[in-house]
Amino acid sequence: MKKALLYLFYFILVMFVATWAVYSVWMLATGSSLDDVLRAFGGGSEGFVTPDMMVAASAFSSAAIISLFAWRRFAPMSPVYLRTRPWGVFFWCAVASVGTIIPSAWLQELMPGLPDLSGDTFKMIMDNRYGYFVLCLLVPFAEEAAFRGAVLRSLLGSMKSHWAAIAISAAAFAIVHGNPVQMPHAFLVGLLLGWMYYRTGSILPGVVLHWVNNTVVYAVYMLFPYTADMSMQDIFGGNTNNMVLSVIFSMFILLPAIYQLDRNMRKA
Repeated sequence: MKKALLYLFYFILVMFVATWAVYSVWMLATGSSLDDVLRAFGGGSEGFVTPDMMVAASAFSSAAIISLFAWRRFAPMSPVYLRTRPWGVFFWCAVASVGTIIPSAWLQELMPGLPDLSGDTFKMIMDNRYGYFVLCLLVPFAEEAAFRGAVLRSLLGSMKSHWAAIAISAAAFAIVHGNPVQMPHAFLVGLLLGWMYYRTGSILPGVVLHWVNNTVVYAVYMLFPYTADMSMQDIFGGNTNNMVLSVIFSMFILLPAIYQLDRNMRKA
């Protein structure tokens, strides 16, 4: 448990330090004063932090996390799992990811009191030309390395119940997102990601699921940006029956995918 907490601390510390290092250097290089940097650091970042800065900070912090966790072997990385040719696992991970999207949106609809603290930030990053590279490629790899490859791996080695370890890592994954409206989805997906790591011993299935999930969200936003501020009720024209049917249809995608994953997954 102590190691898991230490890995979580490293993740948060690197994210914080790397993000503010980029912000500080960027602001000073573009003519802001040290007082402006300190003001932004103290919480008054509005007007100082631009989308380009957010993308650069997210890219740098994700790369720093991947480098640190690989270098210190907090999350051992090797091509061993790929040598098992787990293409079926990767395919069903992608299918499962698609099946989680509408139920996730429906779950958020059932919890209208949860504030969305990061919605505008994500929109600005996705609108950036490098947004896909950061949100869909770097961030999934960094988060899987930290939360499954390090935190969950440590918990599985110190706890008798693998489900308790998976639940704790999923809760940490949800909380660290720092956005209440995302937390239920992050927790449930964290359970699925944790189970896949437990079954395979590799972060790669989780990276695939994470990548597909973020890619679908990104693609929908790019193609239909007006839906970003719409509820599911709005998207389905207020027709509750159609909304419920879409959730049921998604479960017919998700549940068979999980079944196939259970059949296909094995440790390297």
